[in-house]
Amino acid sequence: MEINPAVTFKHDRKLMHAKRPKVLIVGAGLGGLTLAAILQKSDIPYEIFERAPQVKPLGSAMTLNATVAPLLYQLGIAEEFNAMSKVVPSIQVASEDRQVQFAITGGFDGAKERYGADTRIISRPVLYDLFMRQVPTEHLHLSKKVLTTKQGGNGILIRCSDGTEYEGDILVGADGAHSAIRQNMYAQLKKDKKLPSSDDVPLPFSIVCLVGQTRPLTPEEIPFLAEEKCQFIRIVGDDKPYAVQFLDSETSKENDYFRNSEWGPEAAGAMCDKVRDFPVITGGDNRLTIGDLIDWTPKEYISKVMLEEKVFKTWHSCRTVLLGDACHKLNPSGGSGAVNAMHDAIVLANYINGLPLHPVVEEIEQAFAAYKADRIEWVERAFATSQMAQSMVAKGFKATMMRLVLKNMPEFMRRRAEQMFTYRPQVSFLPQVKIEALIKPVAQPSLKVKTPVEQNDGGVVKAV
Repeated sequence: MEINPAVTFKHDRKLMHAKRPKVLIVGAGLGGLTLAAILQKSDIPYEIFERAPQVKPLGSAMTLNATVAPLLYQLGIAEEFNAMSKVVPSIQVASEDRQVQFAITGGFDGAKERYGADTRIISRPVLYDLFMRQVPTEHLHLSKKVLTTKQGGNGILIRCSDGTEYEGDILVGADGAHSAIRQNMYAQLKKDKKLPSSDDVPLPFSIVCLVGQTRPLTPEEIPFLAEEKCQFIRIVGDDKPYAVQFLDSETSKENDYFRNSEWGPEAAGAMCDKVRDFPVITGGDNRLTIGDLIDWTPKEYISKVMLEEKVFKTWHSCRTVLLGDACHKLNPSGGSGAVNAMHDAIVLANYINGLPLHPVVEEIEQAFAAYKADRIEWVERAFATSQMAQSMVAKGFKATMMRLVLKNMPEFMRRRAEQMFTYRPQVSFLPQVKIEALIKPVAQPSLKVKTPVEQNDGGVVKAV
């Protein structure tokens, strides 16, 4: 099939073989894998393309809260996830002398009763492996770096660096903050003078983060490991370098050399040396430091990462749509980047599933617009919350005042924070999950979108 952008033909569905749109997913991160795992439960054809030769999730741990619990039950992996993870009862904030100053319990303590599920923490590689096992290997194509895309009225075509080409009906860019799919899409929109000026600027970044995953440790080494629940502790030091470094205009220039989308160990050595003496709390008499954790971590699992912050205005064009970090990159301090990528996957899958058989471009674009309309409010809320959370471990007067506010959070702020947990989306074409909770979920527009049905006369309708 030759993809011709100029072809926007109209077709009579009564004369065509009924067909679900084929989805090409670029990026095998958590967002892309979640979308694939959902589509696997449908009759929608899909393929995943990952630029790396192997999916090797670097980083540290990930927290998932009650807002994704319904999805885990719908996919049939909730019990396995719970067995692999630990409940997080609070975030403790401590001083450099290892004394806990206060604890943030909102969204943690009592979460199961209030929102239907606990907030839980899990190793990133373990979580990735869980989702990888939901996707048959024949759907995953590794070492497929997408160079160009071409889309039009009769389909979409991607070309990879190894010379291979793939065709489909919908292209999903789930390939991270420096998304090649977004760059291709924006280049065409800019050429057509349709790209907003705010999206036509380099992606801003303000954080250098040192992350890693130690080898399995024992309660003798870290006594906290013997406890049933996870001890989540953030230490605010006195004028010392951080494992997360917040950049100003000058330090941003100094770190620009490492600005890319790859998480790797090459640049981590110098930063490891700077933070080795930073104290950690173990739950016992052992006065360990980050240096001890570094020594317990295989070098290939330590990364120095440039992290960005931005919510893009443009999420879709023609047959292409963005998901997760590709359209909204959140500050990691809020711990909501992965959760929002999973929310994107749920809502996008619902609207793709609701498309008529053999959809035309206009119908696809309407579905994408509805997807963004459903998600943008919650993404912007998460963005604001993550920026506030950044102040919890930053330096300076403003950060000190923010910690004071968090320590003595007024009731109106608690209620506002609780609203985030009312958003608990579900997949519309899977059996709905009813989870008992004091705080009921808000209405979900995409749940109203139904699977299309074929009429007896050969015509196809969109059931809504």
